[in-house]
Amino acid sequence: MAPKLSKSEKKVNYDQKLCQLLDEYTQVLVAVADNVGSNQLQSIRKGLRGDSVVLMALNLLTPIGQGNVGLIFTKGDLKEVSEEVAKYKVGAPARVGLVAPIDVVVPPGNTGLDPSQTSFFQVLNIPTKINKGTVEIITPVELIKKGEKVGSSEAALLSKLGIRPFSYGLVVLSVYDNGSVFSPEVLDLTEDDLIEKFALGVSMVTSLSLAIAYPTLAAAPHMFINAYKNVLAVAVATDYSFPKLIKSRSILRKFAVAAAPAAAADSGAAPAAAAKEEEKKDEPAEESDDDMGFSLFD
Repeated sequence: MAPKLSKSEKKVNYDQKLCQLLDEYTQVLVAVADNVGSNQLQSIRKGLRGDSVVLMALNLLTPIGQGNVGLIFTKGDLKEVSEEVAKYKVGAPARVGLVAPIDVVVPPGNTGLDPSQTSFFQVLNIPTKINKGTVEIITPVELIKKGEKVGSSEAALLSKLGIRPFSYGLVVLSVYDNGSVFSPEVLDLTEDDLIEKFALGVSMVTSLSLAIAYPTLAAAPHMFINAYKNVLAVAVATDYSFPKLIKSRSILRKFAVAAAPAAAADSGAAPAAAAKEEEKKDEPAEESDDDMGFSLFD
């Protein structure tokens, strides 16, 4: 039988193991391990066996994690390892004194409890009725709010109803990858997300550069195009020519020729309409019989 190690010897062995893992692995997931049982932790270790190692760091207090923290050293894909860890969540009852990680709502319906339990529901202000000899909850009831401590009455009720409202497992807080530390949400980003964010950033840089007339690589193509438009406009207006203008001028002339008939039709239609309107004004109005003195009723 191996001799029992002292506290200091255990600490030395732990430090040596930690240093060895840090030398061997360049990727680490830092996860909270509160309310995670030993059997559950063993299942997680088995699920990650092959390219990952879980090392518990009890009562760790650092900028990236505090309390019961697990360090998952891995050589695999960080996203896949994080998803694998999330599979091992286990339902747990609401024990007295626990801080609720989520809101707990008791759904309406038949509880299966006999009418003698009605007073128990009344203490918690839960509306009930007797239906077919059992207690039935009428409306959904928010029994515990997130962040509140579970009381003895709430714990007893949930136990009677067979409700296990909480689930616990390793929850990844931070990711370490080759010297960089970032949030686990980054692992959920796809290539399309990265391309969209990059394009948005380039668009903002381009808009700002054009607005303040400051040349940047993103704005340079737009600046050259705008400058060429200005040069082209001046050249066309002054009949000044340069090699690149010849083709542009021929294209502009084709547009001008194509637009000429329509412009001529519009310009001819306007005077014709005006002349017709003038003729109407010049025509004398037809005189009535009364104006000529031949009223039939005189």
